[in-house]
Amino acid sequence: MSLRFRLTLWYTAILTVVITLFGLAVWWVLAFSLTSQIDQRLRQTAIQVLQASTVVPIPNLTLLSIPKLETFQADDVYIQVIDANGDVSAASENLGEFNQPLDPDALGKGPSVSEVFLGQVHIRVLTQPIVSRGQLLGYLQVGAQMRSIDQAKTLLLLTLIVVGSFAVALSTGVVTLTVGRALRPLDTVTNAALQITRADDLSRRIPLTGPATDEVGRLVTAFNATLERLEKLFTTQRRFLADVSHELRTPLTAIRGNVDLLRRMMNGADGSGANRESLDAIQSEAERMSRLVGDLLMLAQAESGNLPLARAEVELDTLMLEVYQQARVLAGNKVSVSIGEEDQAHVFGDRDKLKQVLLNLVSNAIKYTPAGGKVSLGLTCVNGWARFTVVDTGVGISPEDLPHVFERFYRVDKSRARGAGAPGGAGLGLSIARWIVQAHGGRLEVSSALGKGSCFSLWLPLIETRPLHKPAPVPARPE
Repeated sequence: MSLRFRLTLWYTAILTVVITLFGLAVWWVLAFSLTSQIDQRLRQTAIQVLQASTVVPIPNLTLLSIPKLETFQADDVYIQVIDANGDVSAASENLGEFNQPLDPDALGKGPSVSEVFLGQVHIRVLTQPIVSRGQLLGYLQVGAQMRSIDQAKTLLLLTLIVVGSFAVALSTGVVTLTVGRALRPLDTVTNAALQITRADDLSRRIPLTGPATDEVGRLVTAFNATLERLEKLFTTQRRFLADVSHELRTPLTAIRGNVDLLRRMMNGADGSGANRESLDAIQSEAERMSRLVGDLLMLAQAESGNLPLARAEVELDTLMLEVYQQARVLAGNKVSVSIGEEDQAHVFGDRDKLKQVLLNLVSNAIKYTPAGGKVSLGLTCVNGWARFTVVDTGVGISPEDLPHVFERFYRVDKSRARGAGAPGGAGLGLSIARWIVQAHGGRLEVSSALGKGSCFSLWLPLIETRPLHKPAPVPARPE
């Protein structure tokens, strides 16, 4: 759920509650005011009737003389005089032949106001006991129709519902636009950050379109400052790698040249065997350092964007056969190397760099597969993609190490035991391979089970899909 939707939802909910409470308050105030007016009218009518009545004393009997009720009645006001026995002794003419008390339940009680329904007519009734010298002579009930009040309350309720709904809908639309406008700079920040991440270009900055003193402006300023700091750090790191690689190349070249010269000079001399072993060790280490420096230089050039890649048509199946021939030489009698599935696949890219990737994957599989194991190469075409696989029966990679195998200088020595005499790598081969593959628009994947072996998969878009449309998404990683 987006922040924009949540803010709109909360504002709409709060506004709905406020409008509902306000509407209920207005409706209650109006209903109370109109009902109070009706009650006041009923009381005034009752007072007038009682004031116009007279008490006639008779021995052992007291009678109440009631004037004509028509004098006090109105079209919507009903008057009844009820004796102590509960019988109607007098009633206004607008009651017609109705000879029952308006509210029988109110008789026998003190003064009260109640509401009753006579058929479909809603009436509010005031019941007033008539007492003289402590003797109950009867009751006076005055009723008034509530039709006008009910209509007014119904009309007000409908009005409040319609107006409130319209107000909530209008406010929701306004809030949606306002919140969208307020959060638009955040969308700009997000898109700019994603573009920087995808392009690996820390030189970009997020444009500041509003004031720099508000919350969004301070966020953009802080983010740009962070990008500037990161750019300086990465520039320094890349410059360091490039400088170190360049400075180490010269002495390494000199060492290798001198070792070759000494080897030629010492041929045939006494004790040359031991000296020759020492020179072999020196040359081996020098070559290993040279490879390391070359890998570091390649990484530095790749990250700085200065590593050129050729763009030509490459027959991946032919390239796989070349790698297969070299793999058989590398494997010797230790590991069996074979080719499984083989499809014809043409891709765009740098042939030498792609061959470097394939050789790296195959040499790693041979290096970490015990004697008597198997390494299988395969090439298939899947939905516009070429998939090159290297499957080995080696010791495999543990689950905790698997996510880090493509990180530079990371070596899985805990799970991939080296064989006797196997050269120790610097942990840069797979990192370089991944960069080369990504530069070709592909992806490098690995799946492994400890003790059972590993499967490295290289995905590259086929050349047939490039001119017309983008290839389909890379299929899910095989389990």
